[in-house]
Amino acid sequence: MYAISIREPGGPEVLEWTEVPDPSPGPGEVLLDVTASAVNRADLLQRIGVYPPPPGASEILGLECSGTIAELGEDVEGWQVGDEVCALLAGGGYAEKVVVPAGQLLPIPGEVDTIAAAGLPEVACTVWANVVMHGKLGEGDVLLVHGGAGGIGTHAIQVGKALGATVAVTAGSAERLESCRQLGADITINYRDEDFVEVLKNQTHGADVILDNMGASYVDRNLSALAMDGRLVIIGMQGGVKGELNVGKLLGKRASVFAAGLRARPLDQKAAIVADVRARLWPLVEQGSVKPIVGQVVPMAEAADAHRALEDGSVFGKVLLAAKS
Repeated sequence: MYAISIREPGGPEVLEWTEVPDPSPGPGEVLLDVTASAVNRADLLQRIGVYPPPPGASEILGLECSGTIAELGEDVEGWQVGDEVCALLAGGGYAEKVVVPAGQLLPIPGEVDTIAAAGLPEVACTVWANVVMHGKLGEGDVLLVHGGAGGIGTHAIQVGKALGATVAVTAGSAERLESCRQLGADITINYRDEDFVEVLKNQTHGADVILDNMGASYVDRNLSALAMDGRLVIIGMQGGVKGELNVGKLLGKRASVFAAGLRARPLDQKAAIVADVRARLWPLVEQGSVKPIVGQVVPMAEAADAHRALEDGSVFGKVLLAAKS
């Protein structure tokens, strides 16, 4: 098969479409013929050599995909050859074929296009696991989403609105904020010239849940923006890895701080998240309350251009890689 390989750590130009050995499914796994994959920020970090895959995972980039089941490994139940699916991956999505643990498969929901479905598993599992399963977002809560115009952000806006929350977002331009409003965001904040703490203080009781992709640089301000009993969920480190945590402020609000990745979780944890997504989120996708937001589709062989697009920050929603023309 052909796949994207990383010639050496570096910029997008190190990505090459090369021939590699075909994968083979083991017990509890399936082999997919890949229709499309998606570009995530973790891929950019792996490309430059600072985010290696977990032990045993494919070295090939790609944390999600859509495709057709081509082969079943031993002990796989509930799936058949020919089923169209999308999948959460620990790696391997930038390829014509990929092996996936059966517990990380999801059916293509409703009328969602097979290519567009490639952009759902990673954002769906990340948002649902952190905002709903851990953050316990509910009707009437205030959800603050940092980076509202990205793949995670555009999905989180829709999930928050579908669950009856008031959704506030940060983004870096009026155009991107307007696109967030069209998705349902109630409060939009330009982080370049507005203070999200002050905006939330003036317009809400504070954030019950904050989904944060920045990490260290936002810790103190996020605590200030939380409501009583608020939950800060950190899923990224774009603002650094070391910050100062004011425990007094945390105690004063009876608040909690939770940080979690998805890629390196054990298989049973991933399977549990996928099962909950299928049971509780997929019906919202099937009825159209939550949709994949696709900003750009690039041929997989031209993955370097897709990485440049994500790095430029000009794409609203997900950047997808089509394996088949």
